Amino acid sequence: MLHHLVDVAAEVGPDREAVSDGRTRLSYEELAAQSTQLARLLVDEGVNRGDRVGILLPRCIESALAVYGTLKAGAAFVPIDPNIPPSGIRQLVRACGIKHLISQDSLLRTVRETLKDQTSIRCIIGPDPEVEGVRVRPWSDLERYSTATLSEIRVLEDDLAYVMFSSGSTGRPKGIMHTHRSGLAYAEASAETYSVCPEDRIGNHSPLHFDMSTFGYFSGPYAQATTVIIPEAHTKLTASLTDLIESERLTIWYSVPLALIQLLLRGGLEGRDFSPLRWVLFGGEPFPPNHLRALMEYLPGAQFSNVYGPAETNQCTYYNVPPLDDPSSEAMNGQAGPIGRTWEYADELVLDDQDRPVSNGQQGELMIRSATMMQGYWSRPDLDDRAFFRLRLSAGPDRIFYRTGDIVRRREDGELIFLGRKDRQVKVRGYRVELDDIEHSLGTHPAVEEAAAFSVREGDGLRHIEAAVTLIGGDTADEDQLRSFLGSTLSWYAVPQRIVILESFPRTGSDKIDRKQLQANAES
Repeated sequence: MLHHLVDVAAEVGPDREAVSDGRTRLSYEELAAQSTQLARLLVDEGVNRGDRVGILLPRCIESALAVYGTLKAGAAFVPIDPNIPPSGIRQLVRACGIKHLISQDSLLRTVRETLKDQTSIRCIIGPDPEVEGVRVRPWSDLERYSTATLSEIRVLEDDLAYVMFSSGSTGRPKGIMHTHRSGLAYAEASAETYSVCPEDRIGNHSPLHFDMSTFGYFSGPYAQATTVIIPEAHTKLTASLTDLIESERLTIWYSVPLALIQLLLRGGLEGRDFSPLRWVLFGGEPFPPNHLRALMEYLPGAQFSNVYGPAETNQCTYYNVPPLDDPSSEAMNGQAGPIGRTWEYADELVLDDQDRPVSNGQQGELMIRSATMMQGYWSRPDLDDRAFFRLRLSAGPDRIFYRTGDIVRRREDGELIFLGRKDRQVKVRGYRVELDDIEHSLGTHPAVEEAAAFSVREGDGLRHIEAAVTLIGGDTADEDQLRSFLGSTLSWYAVPQRIVILESFPRTGSDKIDRKQLQANAES
């Protein structure tokens, strides 16, 4: 099971560094022992097999203990974004019936605000001060418990391991359920795809509530590598993040493009020694080709890879970007690269609106079948019905695929080109427009750092397109210049009616641009 990863690693290399947050370091022996102690504490506090345990923590070393301690107790962990309001946290707690919460002193104010209204929480592990109305167990209480394996707790492959929720700050959040089977399949597949080994040091930039973090938390221990959890402060101070990458001698990096763009533009990369870095993995959003090309020039010794996969499937495709001296390099030619092809652990279909297979060169929705696929959505059978496609066979069991909602086209060489979201295609003035095409075109302007396009509802029920951009420091551009630039690359009806220049974008909990918030601001 998933929690056996750290125990096996502790047996093979007990003194090998398992996890670090830049200050505190734990060996695999220490991580295995302390996570067992936490599991015993949780059981002592009434956690039963199948229960859900909330983890409300920033990027820190305790998050690794919380993950593996919860799994060893036979429970499923539920990562909670500390940045969503207490009302959103209460919503997740109630939705999942969470009775035990793992947190720390720095979040006590959030915890207390969350508990002002009645919730199911009975016990909080981590903080030292008392919290009214609930039992509190500080981290120091772990020392009371044995490090002997909890052999009496039996966990099976199809048991729930974790529930990854979408942002709970607005709307009704979706809880993506992953089992020990899907988590282990992802750990094995990703570790083998990128040849992760015990000597690797993985830069884990994503917070625990973002599915990208599972590469560091699962694939790292699977390969007995070291995972360096990037602290909150370093994610906000780009120059210090550059220092950390260099001093920790990271060999693998994985993040959304935003973090890498900030490193490029504000990280002071000149003269740095990044020679240990062999893989730069990115995903979640398209990487603007001009920024990708510039970063590749700074890191000529690293292999860049575009990682694709909704949280519902973990990863399912990848594309290793050709080096800049390769004539086929999209980055050199200013083009967006493909999302690649499905790895050997997954199967795909590309279907039209009538769920019929399309030919190479035609666009359709991508369907994924994989051992890394979710079990379903937490308590949302309505979503499950829409999320899966059942391929009925004349003989044998049906094959179940996840409907990604992403529109793709398969090239003759088998590579998949991402064309946009099914729900990002809008109809304006009678024409169908891909909002992602607008963003890509804006992103090629030399002054643009990031771009977002969205449709805005008008009073008569019609819609028009607007966009927002942030500019590279020191560069200037105004709305008229940007609209004129788009007019040279896009059809007239696809040029946004308005382009707003912002200092920064609103962000979701996974550091993606919050386009819903931009749309709401435009419509208010």
